[in-house]
Amino acid sequence: MLTGRAFKFGDNISTDHITPGRLAHLRSNLPELAKHVMEDTDPTFASRVKAGDFIVAGNNFGLGSSREHAPLVIKMAGVRAILAKSVARIFFRNAINVGLPVLICDTTLIDDGDELEVDLAAGTVKDKTNGKQLTFSKIPEVMLRIFNEGGLIPYIQKYGDFKL
Repeated sequence: MLTGRAFKFGDNISTDHITPGRLAHLRSNLPELAKHVMEDTDPTFASRVKAGDFIVAGNNFGLGSSREHAPLVIKMAGVRAILAKSVARIFFRNAINVGLPVLICDTTLIDDGDELEVDLAAGTVKDKTNGKQLTFSKIPEVMLRIFNEGGLIPYIQKYGDFKL
């Protein structure tokens, strides 16, 4: 069970919003880059987010270039999962690779600051602030194992391959 606070963003949050292009020189210093995550959308986000919190977004989250460091610095900032109405396919794949769950659900019922409880195995989100419950497609077992190991590379290092 994952619990944390919702940080709400709108539609079309690109990888440039997540990791501003002007900070490309920090790609070799990911802890420093993580201090600037989402800076162009919410300059206070990196200083307010706590381990276990969630990014909640609208449609088309993560559009843009194929920057694997975008979901990685979100995870490094403490975000446990991203909830969105829809997400760019390459961002979704990169997030799984780094062990960051991306959950597709109707985020209109969640407000900024709401306390959420997410059950990845059951496919449920309980908004503890307003009492509403959302669902998302259950995550396949192999993906849950990838998340539990912290990403694709740690999973492969531990198991050598997929046991489907």
